[in-house]
Amino acid sequence: MAASDSEHPHSPPPAAPPWATHALPPSRTQDPPAHAADAPAPRAPHDCLTAPALDERLREEIARAARHGSALGCLLVEIEDLPRIERAHGPELSAQALAHVGLALCREFRSFDRVGRAAEDEFVVVLPGVDAARGEVVARRALARLHAIKIEAQGQRRALRVSIGIAAWRDGLSAEQLVERAREANARETSLGSAADALRL
Repeated sequence: MAASDSEHPHSPPPAAPPWATHALPPSRTQDPPAHAADAPAPRAPHDCLTAPALDERLREEIARAARHGSALGCLLVEIEDLPRIERAHGPELSAQALAHVGLALCREFRSFDRVGRAAEDEFVVVLPGVDAARGEVVARRALARLHAIKIEAQGQRRALRVSIGIAAWRDGLSAEQLVERAREANARETSLGSAADALRL
């Protein structure tokens, strides 16, 4: 069920250009471990949406943003080394990595933000009232949390390689197009400059 407008009490920051799209590069910040060998993987949190539920929620938030002229941000979170983890260590460890990332994302964001699986190695975060500039701030914070996750295999502990693409909704963009803009931003390898509609930080 869609959150009511009253659930969005904050005042969004000044709107960034409506086309603004940013991507954050992977990093390798290290902190608390998630040991595959001696601890069970966390279960996926109940508020981490399936792909159909995520699509429905995103459509609802786009309709709300269109009615009220408010900002709407979208993060595309990719676990870049998930295929390597599965090839080298099997599906159990890759499932643990996914569960840890989903749990960390659901704990990071506000109660009315929504996190869901978009693809095998991707999560999407829907951020009502968040423009591109604010999206960058919250994405950096989320990235730090994700890089604190360590996966242990064959006696080695490694941080996950994660990157985030950020897109701001503008009038006329569908749910699919908004997610695709965030995905395209995440795929950028070089900065196109501050005037471009996508850049790598």
